[in-house]
Amino acid sequence: MKKLINAPNDVVEEMIAGFAAAHPQHVRRLPEHNRSLVTAKDTAEGKVGILIGGGAGHEPAFMGYVGEGMADGVAVGNIFASPPPDPILEATKAIDKGEGVVFIYGNYAGDVMNFGMAAELAALEYGIPVGVVIVTDDVASAPAEERGNRRGIAGEFLVTKVAGAAAAQGYSLSEVVRVSNKANARTRSMGVGLTPCSLPQTGQPSFELEADEMEIGLGHHGEPGIEKGPLQTADRVAERLVHDILADMPLEPGSRTAVLVNGLGSTTLMELYIVFRRVGQLMSDIGIIIHRSYVGEYSTSLEMGGCSVTVLHLDDELEELIDYPADCPMYVQK
Repeated sequence: MKKLINAPNDVVEEMIAGFAAAHPQHVRRLPEHNRSLVTAKDTAEGKVGILIGGGAGHEPAFMGYVGEGMADGVAVGNIFASPPPDPILEATKAIDKGEGVVFIYGNYAGDVMNFGMAAELAALEYGIPVGVVIVTDDVASAPAEERGNRRGIAGEFLVTKVAGAAAAQGYSLSEVVRVSNKANARTRSMGVGLTPCSLPQTGQPSFELEADEMEIGLGHHGEPGIEKGPLQTADRVAERLVHDILADMPLEPGSRTAVLVNGLGSTTLMELYIVFRRVGQLMSDIGIIIHRSYVGEYSTSLEMGGCSVTVLHLDDELEELIDYPADCPMYVQK
């Protein structure tokens, strides 16, 4: 599987260097650790910091969401691997403005361990209070009664949007954690995989599917889904994803939502808009309002084929935060 790279083991460092060079108005790389990036613009004293991060390979997540109204810093790991505690801690120190920092990350063992260690070190060694929000939006990864075991996937973008807006509006540390956890509790995602990706170091496919197959519920790293079957039309796929989301989070007519149709790396915008068209029809048919929509690549898996659908059930507070302006390299909202 072809890739436009140099040495396979250098891809993450070279990507970060290129990203920082391309977006100096938004981000700067910390000299203390080359896997730590923070906002290039000064943030106000007393503002709660928002730190995100995870493995490389999900671009534009996570680096692309550092900026005004979103995250203040990011720690980047190897491909599909958690960053170690050191870059997390360095970014935490850099973005702390006296009121603490909120960590937002997906529910993966490495992230839970390493962000947890960094939070402890920040408090013990530097006196920085840290709040933690673990995103668990993937409906396919665990049953409803075990929701705390679910993976975090594209819903992490919407939770970060809420957290960043809350911090920008002067919410306290505990209030940012509260509203971010509320957003996570009201967010559901479901995905479909069509083709695998390959890691630069191996060149081998991350999973196997026949040319005429798809897999419902496939994870962002190639974790097994819940069902393999024949490739279906965009409409049938959209219907299945929306059905499973709303079965897990029933919504009454008149409910307001933010909806994200996310590409996994090689799915064209043409395809994603076809999927969104059917998602919108399904929501309208049952009286659910799409207050704000997002279509595109927000959290990918290298060049994996497929998409995911995410629904955030809004209330008045969440709607205000979702609508708050943001300006970062890969996402601008006015």
